[in-house]
Amino acid sequence: MATEIVKACKTCSLINEGDVCTACGGATSREWQGYIIILDHTKSEIARKMGIQSNGKFALRVR
Repeated sequence: MATEIVKACKTCSLINEGDVCTACGGATSREWQGYIIILDHTKSEIARKMGIQSNGKFALRVR
């Protein structure tokens, strides 16, 4: 049973499984650390500081 490797976008940090980001079309990387789930980006102080403009699962650091 093979599982898909989870990757994070180098541009917007969105976590997804493909080689191309589903949100911005940027390249993804297998090298990322930590993650945060944003439920309401309009009220989230962390989302504002990270520049996140949508809800979802995001990596804290992407290489």
